[in-house]
Order: sequence, then C-alpha cells, then structure tokens
Amino acid sequence: MPTTNSKTQPGSLTIGIDTGGTFTDAVLMNQESQIIAKAKALTTHGDLSIGIGEAIATIITNCDLAQKTDAIQLVSVSTTLATNAVVENRFSPIATVLIGFGDAMVERSRLDGGRGGQLIRLQGGHDATGEPLAALDLSALARHIEAIDASVEAYAVAATFSVRNSSHELAVKAWIREHTGKTVTCAHELSSRLDAPRRALTVALNARLTPQIRQLVIALKTVLARHSITAPLMLVKGDGSLIRAEMALEYPIETVLSGPAASVVGATFLTGLSDFIVSDMGGTTTDVALVTNQRPRISPDGALIGGWRTLVEAVDVHTMGLGGDSEVRLDRQGELMVGPRKTMSLSLLASRFPELLDLLKQRLNHEALPDRSGQFVFLNHERAPTSRLGSIDQRVYGLLNLKPQFLADIATGKAAVEALWRLADAGLVTIAAFTPSDASHILRRQVSWNRDAAVLGAQLLAQEQKNIKARRTLMSPEEIAEQTVEKVIHGSARILMETVLAADPGIEPQSGGFGPLGDALLKTIYSGQRFSQLLNTPLSFNHPIVAIGAPVSAYYSTIAERLKTTLVIPEHAEVCNAVGAVAGMVHKTIRVVVNQSAFKQFKVHTRSEVQSFESDEQAIAFAKDRAGQLALEAAIESGAADPDLTIEVIEQRAQHADQPDYLAEATIIATARGRPRIG
Repeated sequence: MPTTNSKTQPGSLTIGIDTGGTFTDAVLMNQESQIIAKAKALTTHGDLSIGIGEAIATIITNCDLAQKTDAIQLVSVSTTLATNAVVENRFSPIATVLIGFGDAMVERSRLDGGRGGQLIRLQGGHDATGEPLAALDLSALARHIEAIDASVEAYAVAATFSVRNSSHELAVKAWIREHTGKTVTCAHELSSRLDAPRRALTVALNARLTPQIRQLVIALKTVLARHSITAPLMLVKGDGSLIRAEMALEYPIETVLSGPAASVVGATFLTGLSDFIVSDMGGTTTDVALVTNQRPRISPDGALIGGWRTLVEAVDVHTMGLGGDSEVRLDRQGELMVGPRKTMSLSLLASRFPELLDLLKQRLNHEALPDRSGQFVFLNHERAPTSRLGSIDQRVYGLLNLKPQFLADIATGKAAVEALWRLADAGLVTIAAFTPSDASHILRRQVSWNRDAAVLGAQLLAQEQKNIKARRTLMSPEEIAEQTVEKVIHGSARILMETVLAADPGIEPQSGGFGPLGDALLKTIYSGQRFSQLLNTPLSFNHPIVAIGAPVSAYYSTIAERLKTTLVIPEHAEVCNAVGAVAGMVHKTIRVVVNQSAFKQFKVHTRSEVQSFESDEQAIAFAKDRAGQLALEAAIESGAADPDLTIEVIEQRAQHADQPDYLAEATIIATARGRPRIG
C-alpha cells in the first residue's frame, strides 16, 4: 500500500526503513532532510528482505529513480530481527568460553541452562586491579574446540574483570579465529561495566545472533544491488544511534530494541520538541518512552529482552502487547479482552482471501458457537520448522495448510490452542481474529481493507457474548467496536501512566503492580470516574504526548484529553520509525577507569591495555587523552563523519593518611557524535 508524493529531482538522497510487526515502512529524504516520499509494504517475517525490497521498489518507481539510484547516498534500517529472535528463542548454535568463572558465577550468568550453548571453562581471568588470577591454558582450549567446533557457528568469550585487563579474552579470541575462522566476540567489546556474569550472558546472546544478522545484511545488500544502490548500509542500535552494517555483524546484540529506539529519534526529528512522552502504537505492541533534552531515557539496568537482562545500552521502553492487530476475544464472564496476543485482522485477511466472507456468514448461522468462533489459522509459506516440534505441536501443524481454516475446527481443546499459539510465536503459522483495526473499519475510521469481514467478526463476538451472558439481545457491531476502542484507550493510558511513574524514584510499581490503591487511582485518571467522594485527584502530565504509528489517530485524542495533556501527532507519524532510522546520529561512548593496585600506584584501564602512573594527575590526563582517542576512532569506525567529542570525569575522593583529597577511583567518559558518512 504505497504512499508517495509526485516525481522528484535526484540529489543527495537517503532512505530510512523500519520493519515492524505488521508493516515495513520506508521514507526517502533529500539533502534538506525533507521527506519527499514514503511507502508501506507488509512485513515478511520469514525473509525481511522481501518486504524491504517491496518498499524500496515503490519509492524508486514512484519517484522515477530507476536510472538515478546513484543519488541515494545512505540507507539505514531499523530491524526487529534481533529482538524477535530473542523473544522467540530462535538462536544459532554457539559455544561460550568462560575464563576464571567459579560455579556460583556460572549459575548467576544463567548460561548453564543452555543459553550459552556449549560451555568451555578455563583457568585464568584477572582481579579488580587487572592482575592475573591464574595462567591461561590455551592447550586446554584447543582440546575443547577440537571436540565441539563442527557443531557450532560462532563463539563468545568472557573472562573475570576483562574490563580491567582484556588480555585473556583477546588471546582466546585470536586462537579461535586462527584455528577455526569463525566469528568470535569478547565480553569487554560489548560493555565496560562490571558484573562478569551479565557480561558473559550478553556476549553469549550476541554470538547466538551473529549468523542471523549476517543473513539479514546479505539479503539487504542483495536488494540494494538489485536496484543498483551502492550507498552505505547502516542499522539502528537499541540506543537510537546508527552503526555500519559491517559492525552490526560483529555486535548484533546492539540492534535489539532497534524499532522503539528509532521511534524516539523519529519523534524528536518530526516534532522538534525537547521534552515529551513518545507512544508508538504499531500492529503488535505499544512502546512508550520518555525524552528529555531531545535524548531518550536509557535503561539504567541494561536492556531486558525476552527474560535476558543484558548490559546493552538501550532506550528505556515500556511495552504493552496492545496494537492495531491485537486479538480481541471474550473472557469467561463474556467481557471483551484486547491483547496481548498479536493476530492478523479479519478485514486484512478477507482482502487476501475473499472467500472468508461466505465462511463467516455460514458460521453465524450456527446456534451453538464454539470459543474463538471467528478466528482463522493458516501456514506461513515463507517459513518451515527449524527444529523438531513437540508431539502436540507436530500433530496440530500437520492439520494446517496455506488456506485459512477456522481455528475452532483445528484446535478442539486447550492443549491444541496453546500449540497453535506456540507455532504462531515461532512464526510458522498466522492466526487471524477480530482486532482493533477491524473495530476502526466498522466505525469507518479506517478504510484500508474489507469492512464486511470486520462486521461479521463483530457479529460472531456479539453472539458468543450473548450465549455466555444469557442475554436476550445482541450487541450491534458498532457497539462491539466502541467497546474495543474503549479497551484500547484504557490500556494505552495505563502504560503511559506506568511509564511516567516509573521514572520517579520510589514510585515505580513492583512486580505485583501498583496495588489496589494505585490501580484505583489509575482507573480514575484514564476512565474519568471519580476516585473518592472526599478526595480530589487533579493529576495531569507535565509533558506532551507525541503519538506515532498508523493506529494512533483513532485513540489518542481521547487519551490525551483524559490525561489532561497536549497531544502531538506529527505529519508522517505513520512512518515515524523509518524517519528515525535515517535521522539518527552515530555516537560511541568509551569509559576508562583509573584506580590503584597500591598506595600512589595509579592504573589506567582501557579495553585493551593497562598503564601505570605515580600521580593521579598524570593518570587522569592520560585517561582523558586515550578515552577521547578511542571514542573518536570507534565513532569513525561505526560510520561517523567528523564526530564531535565530549569528555566527562567522575572522581571518587576520600581521606587517606595525611591526604584529605586522595583519589580513590575515577571514571573518564568520552563520547563522540557525528552524522553518518554518505556517498
């Protein structure tokens, strides 16, 4: 479903692409950073390059660029591949080498449960001052590698205190590369923060994603070559910055949460605001983040993806399984529920399979309707099982074909329904159901697909509800649609409130939620009900809400009104993430630590060396110089052109003997930022 402007003259052009849960969006921008074209294509989860290729082809065709693609100077992509692979537990086989790890550290890393693939444990590692704990035995490494190399695709290496001395990690990396030729990543390359178990978990996850990102980059370059586009290719990292595709092959973990990060960058670019709350509603989820001084709030504990608490720096995103394609069904009491499962809308499905209308009409004539009576399921032709399925999953999978079938005819029990959802989560099948997008079609707020299918789906829900509640009358399709919209408004307002409250120390909800009082307060705010006869609760947001994503126009004016704040829906909101993919900056941060192994023996620890000095002034001066140099080199390697440099020094001083201002430790933080190189 293309959306473009008229023909444009070539100049210095850039393309931004976002692969969302439902759509792949693309924008074409000129050298004045104006959006001169945009396009949408359905996301092809089995091979993301297909949807990306369609979106690029639409822009090139509609802008008459077929013979002028040399004008395209940069292509940047926000991808869901890494995040989805983690959430869906789709990994490549790897081995993780742990150096100097005791049993307790291995247990805390959670790698002994298979997340790190095959584990190799070696003597070695360093202490907090960078001194070796034991000699590194490369002969033991050789014996382990010889036994397992044929069964793994990549390696991860983690040693204790490698951020203070990386020599053991680098030695193991060099040996593995020389003798196997396979990809190897070291933990100190991904994070300079202490916490060896979490560094090990992070680098293991990185290794497991490396082959998949390689396939994506190869596919993307094939698509670009097909259109004679020779521009540099970049990917969006989880903190919103950009990285060359070649570097993303080494560090794919940095692309997790790429989509939400791109939404923040895009919202900042499109609005010019400094302080706001961005809410990105897509087909699958709603992602909410805070922006202060045009910078997104970064998760203080590292990115949490699919139960993995990593050390990856990423945007602090609060996510709810609520989007335009969320499943709408009934609970046991007959009340409408929206989400958290992602489905295909009936209106979209019927636009691809018109025969579904007759099937829905026939189902409406049944007196006794089964649960999920208006839902369909079918195989995804672009993906096949990559591992052995369980017995129930295999049996259910064998009943499916490429044409949609009623879900209730395939899954006749709870176990079979759960098997279908597992197959859907693995990307093997698609489940279609009544969704908020269908509700928007009924209310004529959206006209993209088949409204008749949406009406029939609502009628089936109304009939199911009547049977459960033993009502005499049916709700109309419009009433079902209005209730669905209200559920979306409530859920969206709640995640906005939770995001705002979580940013205040001491107010963040615990794992069990806000508790009865907090829940009552939230319900009062987003539903307009009165909290108490004796208490007035005039709460409002201090910052505007920037709402982006295709579905937001149907919901967010009401949400902003109830939350008593300003709403901004920028032009091009429906492709905001694609804008963010190409509007971002390259930035790299390097941390260098200064500490002491003995009194007045100051050590400077970088990721690759340890230097000693007799005074803190000398040590800090060297650390600032080296941190700045490394940050600039890293930014340029990542694809920056003429990066700017800022350096911050954080000192911890204390009383020691006769010295009242003795340096205990210092952290030098150097950040280099610049626009990506083009051409």
